[in-house]
Amino acid sequence: MTVLLGALLTTLLSIGVLVTPIPYVVLGPGPTVDTLGEDEGTEVIQITGRETSTSAGQLRLTTVGVQPTVKLRSALAGWLSKDRAVVPRELVYPPGETQQEVKERNEEDFRISQTSAETAALTALGYPIQVVVRTVAADGPAAGLLAVGDVVRSVDGKPVTTAPRLTELVRERPAGSALTIGYTRAGAAATATVTSREQDGRPRIGIEIDQQQPHPFTLKIDLGDIGGPSAGLMFALGIVDKVQPEDLTGGKIIAGTGTIDDEGRVGPIGGIAQKLVGAKQAGAEAFLVPADNCAEALRNPQPDLPMLRVGSLDEALTALTALRSGGQPTRC
Repeated sequence: MTVLLGALLTTLLSIGVLVTPIPYVVLGPGPTVDTLGEDEGTEVIQITGRETSTSAGQLRLTTVGVQPTVKLRSALAGWLSKDRAVVPRELVYPPGETQQEVKERNEEDFRISQTSAETAALTALGYPIQVVVRTVAADGPAAGLLAVGDVVRSVDGKPVTTAPRLTELVRERPAGSALTIGYTRAGAAATATVTSREQDGRPRIGIEIDQQQPHPFTLKIDLGDIGGPSAGLMFALGIVDKVQPEDLTGGKIIAGTGTIDDEGRVGPIGGIAQKLVGAKQAGAEAFLVPADNCAEALRNPQPDLPMLRVGSLDEALTALTALRSGGQPTRC
């Protein structure tokens, strides 16, 4: 009787342990979405004011599903699964942040990624960024040299491709440096020599700027319930595909992931292993992998799913061109 009672108590304790929440989360393949198609009956990428093209294939963004509350039983199943990962909870939900705060931060990152995707895609389509002078400080270094509405093109011969790039170029040289600023005013190109001045510990030239990108159509991305910045690359490719006549996909299902910045640089993401699984389940025939994720991707391959290495939007477009023509895109 004592032995039986002990065994029963042990079993009950084991069951209790198995159903007790633990400080881990389980990551698994999340949904994939065709950026060229619809989500819940609404076009993901909406373009008005010009004719758009139709693709025979798909450009699918990939996501990671997160199981936020995990019990030992689920964790054990996750550890034994080749498609899932069990990670410490603080990696997804940092200490001091609630799930709602993390959700809101991810939503903000998602909005920023959409804006950068639009900027990078429009640049690739031939609508360059313009860095425009918004104000000139009356007692600043640029007073009398630059004017509101000037489009800043270069600093010391180096192109100004974005607003942050102008700031970088000014700060490359110490305060007191004479900078040759190339600009356009009323369509006419000119230069001015502006001597930077230290302000708040940094060299400045006394102007405030706006980043503009004139284009003859309107553009909107409409996709809910997805957060984080990792869809940027696939949004940018979707925009390019819809605006230009050529079908980037060549009729194939292309999946991928990667952050993107205003200059089209593709950055690494988390959950590459789970995204590869999701892509395979969605029927993908190739996967665009951020260059910095290639090592991890190679440790988690999916059968018959080529992994194409991309470090920028231009490299992604080149890879898709090679894929369409039967060439050999650069692989991880």
